[in-house]
Amino acid sequence: MSEKSASVHWEGAGKAGQGQVSTETGSLQKYPYGFASRFGDDRKGTNPEEILGAAHAACFTMAFSFACDKAGFATRMVDTTARVRLAKEGEGFKIDRIALTLTATVPGLDEQQFQQIAEDAKKNCPLSKALASVPEITLQATLKN
Repeated sequence: MSEKSASVHWEGAGKAGQGQVSTETGSLQKYPYGFASRFGDDRKGTNPEEILGAAHAACFTMAFSFACDKAGFATRMVDTTARVRLAKEGEGFKIDRIALTLTATVPGLDEQQFQQIAEDAKKNCPLSKALASVPEITLQATLKN
């Protein structure tokens, strides 16, 4: 079993407030976020959707690489992007779509196997399972050899 942690410190009320995100590994250490970095054009801070997208892309990519190894194919290069959409819902918001885009170089793997392994990884990585309530998780997978 593995358990990881992250923490947030927040000061101020609502839109005027500012938070800081930290992870136990220190990869994020008091990293700023707030209303402007989530809903505005502040590029100095992060936001929950961006962090969720990074986590999902990382988990899916690792699951894909491990699945390729299990099938007897070594991944040479894998790039993944996760676009997380936050949509208005009533008085609040919800994540209604995550679009995964995968580009990989896997010598010897044919297109059909590649697509199957990518779909299985999308379906079975722990983050995809945790995000099962998201109505739409798409995958565009491109094999480059």
